[in-house]
Amino acid sequence: MRELQLSENKAGDSGVKQVSSLLEDPNCKLEKLQLFDCSITEKGYASLASALRSNPKYLRELDLRGNDPGKSGVKLLLDLKEESQCTLSNVQ
Repeated sequence: MRELQLSENKAGDSGVKQVSSLLEDPNCKLEKLQLFDCSITEKGYASLASALRSNPKYLRELDLRGNDPGKSGVKLLLDLKEESQCTLSNVQ
């Protein structure tokens, strides 16, 4: 699977934590993840950032519009995007 669309549901932080555990798997080659309007907060953003640090090679597009990252969630993703191994090129 290269693309996962989970937008406009109430996955919340617990749902994102489950998705994040999949992203951590070195065999996961997901390239595009859409999670807009999923009630994700700073806690969910932290789970995503941690997973992407574990397996930064494949995910290129991440859509998180309509969620509430707070200041720390935004910073976590911006810091991650600056890391050399991170392939994220489109973060919304």
